Amino acid sequence: MSAIDTSVCEVNFDGIVGPTHHYGGLAPGNLASQKNQLTVSRPRQAALQGLAKMKRLMDLGLHQGVLPPHPRPIFSYLRGQGLQGTDAEVIAEAGRTRPDLLSMSYSAAAMWVANAATVSPSHDTADGKVHLTPANLIGTRHRALEADATTQILKSIFRDPHHFVVYDPLPRHRLLSDEGAANQMRLCRNHGTPGIELFVYGRNEEDPGAPSPRKFAARQTLQASERIAAMHKLPPRRQLFLQQNPLAIDAGVFHNDVIAMSNENMLICHEQAFVNQRASLRAVRAAMDCELIFEVSQKELTLQEAVSTYLFNSQLVTLPSGEMLLICPSECESHSRARAVIDRLLAEENPVTGVEFLDVRQSMKNGGGPACLRLRVVLTATELSRLHGNVLLTTERYEQLCSWVSKHYREELHPADLCDPALADESRNALAELETLLQFSFPQPDQLPL
Repeated sequence: MSAIDTSVCEVNFDGIVGPTHHYGGLAPGNLASQKNQLTVSRPRQAALQGLAKMKRLMDLGLHQGVLPPHPRPIFSYLRGQGLQGTDAEVIAEAGRTRPDLLSMSYSAAAMWVANAATVSPSHDTADGKVHLTPANLIGTRHRALEADATTQILKSIFRDPHHFVVYDPLPRHRLLSDEGAANQMRLCRNHGTPGIELFVYGRNEEDPGAPSPRKFAARQTLQASERIAAMHKLPPRRQLFLQQNPLAIDAGVFHNDVIAMSNENMLICHEQAFVNQRASLRAVRAAMDCELIFEVSQKELTLQEAVSTYLFNSQLVTLPSGEMLLICPSECESHSRARAVIDRLLAEENPVTGVEFLDVRQSMKNGGGPACLRLRVVLTATELSRLHGNVLLTTERYEQLCSWVSKHYREELHPADLCDPALADESRNALAELETLLQFSFPQPDQLPL
């Protein structure tokens, strides 16, 4: 393998797990979230697991960034639902009468930044800038609350208008339901060359006869993907639209990144990932003029096993040597059939030469594996130098963040703890200190439109 072009790099921006990480079971179609609803969570362990994953990628020689947790709870949301009084009174009343709303206002789901935005590198866009569109996430009520804060955070980090364009989220309309990069893949010869952006959608709002799931809602629309491709100034030859298989959605594949992954010129997917899979993969091969597609059969690994192990939600990254490494959740190591698929991948002729298994069990219990926790952003060296804030991980910053988590996060969080007004104060104080550490101001939830 030849060494990669060091003037262009992929930065994995991981979401820091927030201090109110809990299992609210708020996401229909996310089987892990539903299964673990109202069980005891471990926010400190969750955040440290996420930071350990970031540190490992940094130690491998990759560029690693961080995105902060969102301020929680959102009192303006609770008051907008008719709850009144002081902050403590609002929390108490919500706990008594609307625990679902309280859980939504405390949701730490912004940790899964694969849903933060859709990103197009400057090599792909007509104007030579990096384009980012924050996801509106209207497919679920609690995640729709994230869009405005995410927008402000991204506009703060990617603030240089000569290199970056950060849009507002698409309008909150069923036609334009957008779940971000979890439904987008990019194929290219290497990160420093123009690529093909694959947009994977669950439903076509303008074709009522199109295949659709029967059990769970399809969150991403074709119309949202098409709007983003146009906004990002992607030439027609750099965009491809594939429909997610409704069978997969009904099996708990709520985003494409639970059933397929890509990196540079390598695509890994389940045989039931897309509608008309044979035709879809022919279109991919034609667009890329390559055959580096690793397909996993239903016989090897069922849809249900793919969801329970999150094999396809692994991270596939290119090391400085040019070789690729697969970073899997530890659940794949102990699952014999998932491990057999990995062994076949490593034995075949392709760029993937190694695998590592990392523990992100606290995230996995809520339906998010290694890939859910990161947003991929390909940047040139100049673009990398124009980022604002201390958002690139260093050994010193990693140690500071671990100390910060240990100081501010609870060891355990029981469902009833959301009714404790002290939790809101703890979260507020934690993020105030993090602002100083990362050197930029976070959005205030009570100043955001909801």
